[in-house]
Amino acid sequence: MLILLPPSEGKTPAASGEPLDLAGLWLPELAPARQRVLTKLVAMCRRSSARSIADSLGVLGLSEGQRAEIARNAELPDAPAAPAAEVYTGVLYEALDVETLDDAARAWLLPAAVVFSGLWGVVRLGDRIPAYRCSVGVTFPAPVGGLAAYWKKGLRKALDQAAADGPVLDLRSGAYAAMWAPPAESASRVAALRVLHERVVDGVPKRSVVSHFNKATKGRLVRALATECATPGTVDDLITAMRDLTFTVEERPSPAGRPRQLDIVVTDL
Repeated sequence: MLILLPPSEGKTPAASGEPLDLAGLWLPELAPARQRVLTKLVAMCRRSSARSIADSLGVLGLSEGQRAEIARNAELPDAPAAPAAEVYTGVLYEALDVETLDDAARAWLLPAAVVFSGLWGVVRLGDRIPAYRCSVGVTFPAPVGGLAAYWKKGLRKALDQAAADGPVLDLRSGAYAAMWAPPAESASRVAALRVLHERVVDGVPKRSVVSHFNKATKGRLVRALATECATPGTVDDLITAMRDLTFTVEERPSPAGRPRQLDIVVTDL
């Protein structure tokens, strides 16, 4: 089983430790592609003129008050690295709370959960990475170009193979979902999930897509699956496992050759 996660915008730098080893990341065949993006990012962020810094902020979608992110990116090759589960610290990862899982749950989670990244392509939660700032919406000069298109091409073969047996639970946001889609022949082994908030308005149930609590619910879901060391062999098994964990799961129709579409419905946020 694979669980596909988005990264968090917020990241916690490692206080100490050895620097990044690209060859040590999951799917080491992606090392050349990762190195090209890393080289572009570091070179851009090492420019020191006021005009260059302003340009770097613009490329990365940062504000003037986020100049420290530019300086951090400039030192990525030598920066201390830590497991991705410790570096990503947004809402989803706070709800997942990997550090408090027991040994069995961690052993289940670390090979199953993979994080999509504009800089690394994909990493497992146990992969050691430095804190960085580079979203998938960034566009670099050729030959890298836009990162979504760059990784869509670069990830295709490796992830098609890694996800071939399924099931795959896709919890990514739209921008990161664009980096990889399963081939039509294996799409039925993939379940894309969204979170809906149901509330009663004037006696009528209303549902809406939630944002902040969407991430928290996904984190709680992954934690629950890890705690149970769930072993679904199919998407149907996965749906059963989630329902057994008391999540309200509904399936929407999906076109042939596309992932199955699931909703988790929550009433309390």
